[in-house]
Amino acid sequence: MKCVNPLLLAGLLATATSVQANDLNQVIDKSSAINESAQKTQTKIDSIADSMQSRLQKFKTLNKEIDGLAVYNAQLDKQISNQLDEMNAINASMDQVSVIERQITPLMLRMITGLEQFVALDIPFLPKERQARIASIKEMMERADVTSSEKFRRVLEAYQVEVDYGRTIEAYTALLDIDGKEREVDFLRIGRMELLYVTRDGSQAGSWNQESKKFVALDDTSISQINKGLRIARKQLAPDMLTLPVHASE
Repeated sequence: MKCVNPLLLAGLLATATSVQANDLNQVIDKSSAINESAQKTQTKIDSIADSMQSRLQKFKTLNKEIDGLAVYNAQLDKQISNQLDEMNAINASMDQVSVIERQITPLMLRMITGLEQFVALDIPFLPKERQARIASIKEMMERADVTSSEKFRRVLEAYQVEVDYGRTIEAYTALLDIDGKEREVDFLRIGRMELLYVTRDGSQAGSWNQESKKFVALDDTSISQINKGLRIARKQLAPDMLTLPVHASE
């Protein structure tokens, strides 16, 4: 049996150990590289998973918004349809308004003419005021910037004023021609039944005679009653009975 040189054996063992150590280091290095690659891959996978989850959440949110918009659009379609119906109805009404406006303008003109004739034939109280009101309405009828509804309202308002004259008592001061001389007098209007006057010095009195279309003188006994009526009209005296002449039509 041959004897193995211990030094040779030790060298062989050292060489084998060195080779194994190198192989192990290579394995460890490769294992570390694999682990590091695996970690990077996992990080990428996690990032991709997070991104997918975020995109999925956005997708679901967008779907909800789309569903909400679909409902909103459907509601808007209904509203637009109703608005179109209303527009058609308004257009039809406007056509009717045009027809009515063409018919109502001649009616208003006839009403104004009738009112003007009525004032001319009525007892002559507040003549300037009443004539100015009619002149204002006639001027308004020619204006294009005033609507037909406003014109009609003004005409009816003038009629209402004239109606109110028939059930009120009024006192006012104005000038009156008496025996060819213009004098300042106090007028007393009792509805449309009587229009009386008394001079400011209380020396003369008279009343309107609708048949003769002129004022006729009254005796002195009527002056106190006319003055009493003036005080009642001016709310200086409580309402009371008056004894006054009445010109009754035959």
